[in-house]
Amino acid sequence: MKFQKTQIQKHLKKEFKQYRYAWPLLYVFIYMPWFVLLEKYYTADYAGLHIIHCVLDDMIPFNELFIIPYLLWFFYIPAVFVFLFYHSKNEFYRLCAFEFSGMTIALFICTIYPNGLHLRMEEIHRQNIFVHMTQFIYTNDTPTNVFPSIHVFATLAAHLCLIKSPHMKNSNTRKYLKFISGCLAVLICMSTVFLKQHSIIDLIGGILLAIILYFVVFYLWFQNVDFPAPNDRDPKKHQVLFFLNRKQK
Repeated sequence: MKFQKTQIQKHLKKEFKQYRYAWPLLYVFIYMPWFVLLEKYYTADYAGLHIIHCVLDDMIPFNELFIIPYLLWFFYIPAVFVFLFYHSKNEFYRLCAFEFSGMTIALFICTIYPNGLHLRMEEIHRQNIFVHMTQFIYTNDTPTNVFPSIHVFATLAAHLCLIKSPHMKNSNTRKYLKFISGCLAVLICMSTVFLKQHSIIDLIGGILLAIILYFVVFYLWFQNVDFPAPNDRDPKKHQVLFFLNRKQK
């Protein structure tokens, strides 16, 4: 028994040493308390709440079938993180920089500009499993702190990091995965407005945030960082940020 315990300890120590670059995930201890506080203090009846709305919102019909891609978001984002984590340390760092900086900006906007919406369906005159799932989301997710849409931003950030990975090239299977990822990303973004979880304005805000940060992250922060091709395990090529690891001229 003692021998088995020692072996487990050695294995855990080895795993921790090998994957110690997972430290950016500690951001969850910043994001979650901040998000929870926003949800607690900026409620639907908050006096200073800015209601997000545009004419296009009234033209988009409610469709409960979009609850499927909406919920797939909770699997899609972790899947991309896991894929890049085990394939490339530098790509994992780039994904974290992209996602976490955008989430921070979104939370900051919601903090100084409390916002919400009045788009949710008060009564849905049909009953099916998709309606029940949508009502569950309505019950557990307040219609506040919606601009820009983190759902949209995080989806686009994950998709861009995934398709830009060298590990998604030179394989028909992975080319199909890029196509599937693109289709899922589009459906997830659409789901936010078809479920009345977000306004078109929130959707556009999430897209613009993703576009701006794409150029910042890919062409500024990580412009001089090497991304090893598949099967290239040279530890010297593991850099973090370009301003910490500038190439020697």
